Amino acid sequence: MFTGIIEAIGTVASVTSVSGDLRLTIRTGALDLADVKLGDSIATNGVCLTVVALPGDGFVADVSRESLAHTRIGSWQAGTQVNLEKALLPTTRLGGHMVSGHVDGVGRISQRQADARSIRLTVEAPAELARYIAAKGSITVDGVSLTVNALSDAGFTLNIVPHTAAETTLISSQPGQQVHLEVDMIARYLEQLVKAPDNTEKTPMDAAFLAQHGFWK
Repeated sequence: MFTGIIEAIGTVASVTSVSGDLRLTIRTGALDLADVKLGDSIATNGVCLTVVALPGDGFVADVSRESLAHTRIGSWQAGTQVNLEKALLPTTRLGGHMVSGHVDGVGRISQRQADARSIRLTVEAPAELARYIAAKGSITVDGVSLTVNALSDAGFTLNIVPHTAAETTLISSQPGQQVHLEVDMIARYLEQLVKAPDNTEKTPMDAAFLAQHGFWK
C-alpha cells in the first residue's frame, strides 16, 4: 500500500526484454534505499513494482505482460523520469489516500494552464473509469495523490500546487501526454457491494439495503 505522496523522482536506466516481458533498472536519485530489501514494493509512476535486485544506486524490477497491457511502461526508455514512493509503514502519516499501486487505466492530459501559482490540468479518463471519479474525491495520477477539482465533458480537472509540481514529474506534463490513473479503491469496492448476488444487476442503495448489510440501524 502507498499514500500517493511522492518521495523522489527517479530515472529509467535501462529497459530489457526478457522472454516476452520486461526488466527495468531504475536509478532512484534521492530516494533512501537503506531500509529496502529484495521483495519490497516501490510505486513507480503509480505502478507497484517488486524489487528483485539492488545494484546500489537504484533497483531492478520485472514487469509482467499483465502490467504492460494496462500501463504505458512499454513506452519507457532510458532517461524517462518517474515518480517514486516506497510502501507505507504502519507509522507513516497518511498524507494522501490509500493507494494500491494497481493502475486502473491510462488517461490523457488534454489541457494545461496557469492558475495563479498552481498548474491546472484537465485529464481525459477512459469511459469505464469515469463513473468512479467524483468532484472533491481522490485520484492517483502517475502515482501522485490528487484531489479532483471538478468533472466536465472533457474529463476532470486538477490543481497542481507549487510543492507538488516541484517534487514530481507533473511539473513537465503537457497536453497529449498519457498518465497512469488509479481511482479511489473505495469506489471500486462499493460498486461490488451494491451489485445483486448474481453480480449482473445493481440493487438500489436505500435504507433497507444499508440496514441489511449492517450500515444502518
